[in-house]
Amino acid sequence: MLSSSSRLLRVLSLLQTRSHWAGGELAERLEVHPRTLRRDIDRLRQLGYPIHASSGVAGGYAFRAGQALPPLMLDDEEAQAVAIALRIAAAGTVSGVEESSLRALVKLEQVMPSRLRRRIDALRSAISPMQRTGPTVDAGMLATLSAACRDQLQASFAYRDGKGRSTTRRVEPQGLVHTGSRWYLVAWDPARDDWRTFRIDRVDGAATLGAHFAPRSAPGGGDLSAYVAGALAAAVEGEQARVVLHQPVEVMSKRIPPAAALLEPIDGTRCLMRCGTHEIDSLVYWLMALEVEFEVLDPPALVGRLRAAGERIARALVGKA
Repeated sequence: MLSSSSRLLRVLSLLQTRSHWAGGELAERLEVHPRTLRRDIDRLRQLGYPIHASSGVAGGYAFRAGQALPPLMLDDEEAQAVAIALRIAAAGTVSGVEESSLRALVKLEQVMPSRLRRRIDALRSAISPMQRTGPTVDAGMLATLSAACRDQLQASFAYRDGKGRSTTRRVEPQGLVHTGSRWYLVAWDPARDDWRTFRIDRVDGAATLGAHFAPRSAPGGGDLSAYVAGALAAAVEGEQARVVLHQPVEVMSKRIPPAAALLEPIDGTRCLMRCGTHEIDSLVYWLMALEVEFEVLDPPALVGRLRAAGERIARALVGKA
């Protein structure tokens, strides 16, 4: 028989694993009388846990959101997942959450049992995040736009396009997509009567939420990630790089995400890669890191950058065995 305090923790842990527990089933799981369970539920409510009780044939208990955040019960795998996520967030692409992520991680590790703390220490020593190179977005902006997507509220904001031109947009947000380096908002734009994608790091100032809007069927059959990938591939503007990669398109599509470049098959052994040249030095590094034979068709500037990089490498290898 569990002690009263241990049983309360067990009740709390079980309540957080389901959206609803039948009273009899929960009492049976805890091996207590239903009256004892009701007393335990009352004690948890007194401690601030928002537990809803319902009566009748389908009656039972459910953990509901409250006015404050009570302590959560996490198993070993959940605690490890949260610790990893917090560490990634501290060095991620969302600005404004680094310090709070570290504070939360410290609190979590302080109460971890030694077996978990050793596991997290091993992960910390083995995982080294790369230096952040892409644009960052404000955490408050993400929270505001996420709420607009969830509650179906119009959002207005100032937006800079790829050429630096600023406009005011009023849209109906559908969802947020993270490509690995950038955050995008997918939204219906009434002024253009079409779906649009917006780079969130190009939103100037704060977004203002407005009236409710009627829901629409999401673009891309509901797969917003695929929709954004297709939109990015179709929106390559200005001077383009065209590079023949000496590998089939099926092979390279597993290594090059659609958000980075558009791949087209040439034959069974080669494919054509098309992408923008706004970060040509990064493109040079990327091509070298692919470890695939390639041929640059254009632009000539990319050929020049690659030749200069090759000459530097050749000089560094002079006299080496």
